[in-house]
Amino acid sequence: MSDDAATLQVRLTPNASRDGIESWRVDAAGQSHLAARVRAIPEKGKANAALIALLAKQLAIPKRDIDVIRGATSRLKTVRIAAEGPEQARLVAQLEAFADERKPD
Repeated sequence: MSDDAATLQVRLTPNASRDGIESWRVDAAGQSHLAARVRAIPEKGKANAALIALLAKQLAIPKRDIDVIRGATSRLKTVRIAAEGPEQARLVAQLEAFADERKPD
């Protein structure tokens, strides 16, 4: 994170049956990422655009504040979310809550 943005790793599954954010997961290398699915196909940036729209909707922020800054053609992407101060803290709390919402009882 920086003063004006938060970054996160997202593992995106395109061609899914539904759009949604699954949960936080850890890969074999010990790196955490947010697992997400979109119905869009991975062609001409459609899946990336769908991911941006999904995150914007879930976080209640404008799409223009979200960018895929690394991994545009791979499943593992680095996403930058523009936010400052209290807004950044709110977004981080919301992102962390994705893990809490998906925990089994």
